[in-house]
Amino acid sequence: MAFNLLKGKKGIIFGALDTKSIAWKAALRAHEEGAQLVLSNAPIALRMGTINELAKAVGGAPVIGADATSLKDLENLYSTTQEHFGGGVDFILHSIGMSPNVRKGKSYGDLSYEYFQKTLDVSALSFHKMMQVAEKMNLMNEWGSILGLSYIAAQRTYPDYSDMAQAKAVLESIARSYGYRFARTNKVRVNTISQSPTVTTAGTGVGGFDVFYEYSEKMSPLGNATADDCANYIISLFSDLTRMVTMQNLMHDGGFSSSGMTEEMIKDLVKK
Repeated sequence: MAFNLLKGKKGIIFGALDTKSIAWKAALRAHEEGAQLVLSNAPIALRMGTINELAKAVGGAPVIGADATSLKDLENLYSTTQEHFGGGVDFILHSIGMSPNVRKGKSYGDLSYEYFQKTLDVSALSFHKMMQVAEKMNLMNEWGSILGLSYIAAQRTYPDYSDMAQAKAVLESIARSYGYRFARTNKVRVNTISQSPTVTTAGTGVGGFDVFYEYSEKMSPLGNATADDCANYIISLFSDLTRMVTMQNLMHDGGFSSSGMTEEMIKDLVKK
């Protein structure tokens, strides 16, 4: 069901890879709610994914390749977007994350620091670069909204999440710092969403995902929030209904982050 929450709004969505991804579902929901879109991802991701199918589904949105760690690529993306829309944008979604250490199966005590720097650059510093270039190019309209996707490993330790935990902590810190700056300059709000473990191509690449997904489901009173649930939450944060929410890390996890123990988990442990 659509409510025209984004009627007349324009935005950029980074990171839609395939139909499982949160960014993909957010793009579909944004289109349903009346938004006009530009889609972007790294060139290698564009080759791997099926983003052109998404572009057709959201009204023939332009697909503009951009490495979010490259200032030059971001400048080209934003200038092309401004030409396409004839002005600025009202929202941006940063749905980008990657750890070479996780992909290579490196243990936390044997990390490659070259890989670690890549993790931070792709998964966190790209968020700052995205906003810094947007500010310098006057891309954001007043009362716009910028979102990054995070995870509770920024606050708690999960063995297999490795250096992505540090990347998410940096991501959340950048949201607070740039959130303050953008609020003062353009009344733009900046937030992160700390999402439940989600069955996406990226999420399932983390070691032990199936076991932890089941654990999280039992520890969340409402159950794990799905990618579709997250897309709906993203739309609410792009809309004018949340104009005074900024500099927050918003937990979207079915209650997991506030639960010490649940009856379902106790029953499971007693059985074992």
